[in-house]
Amino acid sequence: MTLDQIEQAVSPHGLMVMGSDGTRVLIGTDAGWWDVFRASPEYHDNARDPVDRWSKRILGALAIQIGAEAQFPSDGPPYAPFIAWALATGRFWQSPTGMMVHDTAGLMISIRGALELPGPISAAPAGQSPCDTCSDRPCVTACPVDALSATAAYDVPACKAYLETPNGKDCMTKGCHVRRICPVSQRFARPDEQSAFHMKAFRG
Repeated sequence: MTLDQIEQAVSPHGLMVMGSDGTRVLIGTDAGWWDVFRASPEYHDNARDPVDRWSKRILGALAIQIGAEAQFPSDGPPYAPFIAWALATGRFWQSPTGMMVHDTAGLMISIRGALELPGPISAAPAGQSPCDTCSDRPCVTACPVDALSATAAYDVPACKAYLETPNGKDCMTKGCHVRRICPVSQRFARPDEQSAFHMKAFRG
């Protein structure tokens, strides 16, 4: 099984190969995922955690199909070290905001699971963080409440409090301003409806 073959298997579901550490393949949403998910039973059944349930149904079936073991960020505790796995692929890096950045998705990262194969798989050579060639780095000053930093923990309470204010409507309806302002993210833009769905889930 090659990365190209896995890409072909996941693509019809609005998914993409985001990287591989040689042992497992990280699968995330691509630009067409929202239309696929919106047509799913999980989107319409009004039960909890629709995205996680959708991910487990789709990737669980694909794992059986290709003889792999599916692993998910939502499984735990203990939780699998998805951040470490992502950084080991050479396609993810820590951005100046503290969030991970991806060579294709920018800050619009949504890893839905990992497929661990029975044998090693060839991984693409490590690339260069897009932040290294981003001279303006607009993400650094984009957060209106300075909730994100590479040197401090994510201030979740400050972020959520801002979302409850009138000024927070922009982030609630269009998605996190920091994620949107990244030049790479802008080439991987999400529909506003999808961003609003995720922000509503995040705010709780």
